[in-house]
Amino acid sequence: MSKIKKNFLLENLEVIDTSSEGKAIAKHEGLVVFIEGAVPGDVVDVMVHRKKNSFAEGKVHLLKTPSPQRETPACSHFGICGGCKWQHFKYEAQLYYKQKHVQDTLERLAKVNYPMPQPIVGNASPYYYRNKLEFSFSNKKWLTLEQINDKETDYDRNAVGFHIPGFFDKVLDIDHCYLQNELSNNVRNAIRHYALTNKVSFYDIKNKSGCLRTLMIRTTSTSETMVLLAVYEYDETILFPLLEHLKNQFPEITALLYTHSHKANDTLSDLDIHVYSGKAYITESMEGLQFKISAKSFYQTNSLQAYELYKLTRQLAGLTGQELVYDLYTGTGTIANFVAKQAKQVIGIEYVADAIVDAKANATLNGINNTLFYAGDMKNVLNPAFIATHGKPDVIITDPPRAGMHEDVVKVIINAAPQKIIYVSCNPSTQARDLALLDAHYQITHVQPVDMFPQTAHVENIVVLELR
Repeated sequence: MSKIKKNFLLENLEVIDTSSEGKAIAKHEGLVVFIEGAVPGDVVDVMVHRKKNSFAEGKVHLLKTPSPQRETPACSHFGICGGCKWQHFKYEAQLYYKQKHVQDTLERLAKVNYPMPQPIVGNASPYYYRNKLEFSFSNKKWLTLEQINDKETDYDRNAVGFHIPGFFDKVLDIDHCYLQNELSNNVRNAIRHYALTNKVSFYDIKNKSGCLRTLMIRTTSTSETMVLLAVYEYDETILFPLLEHLKNQFPEITALLYTHSHKANDTLSDLDIHVYSGKAYITESMEGLQFKISAKSFYQTNSLQAYELYKLTRQLAGLTGQELVYDLYTGTGTIANFVAKQAKQVIGIEYVADAIVDAKANATLNGINNTLFYAGDMKNVLNPAFIATHGKPDVIITDPPRAGMHEDVVKVIINAAPQKIIYVSCNPSTQARDLALLDAHYQITHVQPVDMFPQTAHVENIVVLELR
């Protein structure tokens, strides 16, 4: 084992599991080896590129025996693009290992008593499920080694697609993405074609120059589409003809937007968003409820599976119409408004002020008058004085970001002592950490994994906790 160093070949490793980050796992003389590009059941030769005392990391050098759980990836960009790292996994196998990850995480990190997780809720469609994608423009297109060595061909270096992991200035030019519907692919490719034909410049991240910078496409199950184009160098004589071209070619676009992004990062939160044509928002529908989604709004990126997630959350909350519910990290108030009919009152709290504006607008749009929404840092807003003012919650629904809940928030929840907590998480590891903090006061009565992101290792998990 001590002889294993960087760029050392390990032969005939049998892959036995997956990690929480999605890499495959094998063992060699007691050393754990994390492998990119392998599937449990594979026998592979692995080129090690990193070695520590207790583990090594590497990539598949040669696939000796393929696993029966292997699948031929649908996407031609698989292995280069940073997303969809499990496309070489059969979907049934993906679900098995996600379920296993939830159970292993609860055992290893939470170290609390819990019931056996319910069977994971799979996705009806393992492809084309995302309602939001963000693409980057770059004049530094990622080239393959074969293209780099081809000195006779002058390759166009403009690209619109995804950043190559580990290379902030390199973008993989995407022809067809299997995550979003065909309209998304057509719009992206049409913008590229127009820009190349009309010599519209692509962003140069190193020199801070160029016109086209980012593209966001959002869709809904109601067939509405938002396209937001961000430019670095703003020139209406260049931008507006492009937008007009999109408007004419794609009448399906119901919100055609643009913004001037002349800053260090690509975030939209502090930018002014302008409407070129259509509306400033798109509308999602769920059980007859309408949800306005603006460019800056958070909404679950898998609309159909979000509906399944919210139905489970409402069902597990066991509301009778008499409960005061606190919805923490409420976002645009989707869960709060979704469960409001079954509650006496729902109070939503969210850090992003723009999201709270959307939450209130969505409540008004749907004639919901038993919700209240507040913006601010959770640990500052949710304090004993807030609870004294608004009342002790019977049920708390919490759906925090990947980092989980701040320890101060956990303490306030414990002091508030709701009868039931529904903890929805996109990161079972931080969820497990928080569950350990709650364990002295709450017992876990239900665990329900939900697959929101097929072709990736990510898994959503709902945990029900009841006051001891």
